[in-house]
Amino acid sequence: MTEFSGELVGTMILIIFGAGVVATSVLNKSKGQDAGWVLITLGWGLAVALGVYAVGNVSGAHLNPAVTLGFAAIGDFPWDKVPIYITGQMIGAFLGAVIIYFAFLPHWKETKDTGPKLGVFATGPAIRRPLSNLVTEVIGTFLLLLGLLFIGVNEFTEGLNPAIVGLLIVAIGMSLGGPTGYAINPARDLGPRIAHALLPIHGKGTSDWGYAWVPIIGPILGGIYGALFFKAIFEGVYTAAFWVVSVIIAVLFISAAIIEKQHDDKEQSKSRNIKIS
Repeated sequence: MTEFSGELVGTMILIIFGAGVVATSVLNKSKGQDAGWVLITLGWGLAVALGVYAVGNVSGAHLNPAVTLGFAAIGDFPWDKVPIYITGQMIGAFLGAVIIYFAFLPHWKETKDTGPKLGVFATGPAIRRPLSNLVTEVIGTFLLLLGLLFIGVNEFTEGLNPAIVGLLIVAIGMSLGGPTGYAINPARDLGPRIAHALLPIHGKGTSDWGYAWVPIIGPILGGIYGALFFKAIFEGVYTAAFWVVSVIIAVLFISAAIIEKQHDDKEQSKSRNIKIS
């Protein structure tokens, strides 16, 4: 098995179990329907752990372009391998989503609401505020990379690391998944979203391409910054990239807060006008 095929297979396994637990929870007439957020977060944690167990010894099991780019940004992964890894991750995510389509074949027609059907394949915001949603994805993926690097410097019983990584995913999902569904992985969102657009899913509705940039840009930015932050704060390696990305992150956070404040002011103004009329 090559590194390319390792990333492909590992990411496919991740999506089969991850998207599968969402489908089980949200599609009509599934025996696990309405199982809730706890099951989904546990399912995604196990999905990542199993993907890492499957191909960790082959490719290092990045399974996520944000992880690959983050490691490359701090010199822990060669840049010339980045396109190979990301291509494998994207294809694997797409194939995993296709498999889930077939696994739940009768349930698409039984599910009338288009939202849950898209939710099996791709993430979406609970409250649509693109810049604020972007901030959430940045924070989640920042903690993912930081957590992976924390785990990497600790010694565990042989074979335990993937399980710890799975628990990290569970923690991120339970703590930060509410606003956006915690993509924290561009391949996890984009590959299945493409599958949703191409597959003949009964009554599927739109693939929401207007939002698709958020779970791509947010995780990439957060992943790179998480890796740079670890190098700077914990190892004392302050690079120009760290300072540049720090400024970008600060501007993003401040801009999101300003826009949210403007939105609140508009809502209050509308409320006052209604009361006066």
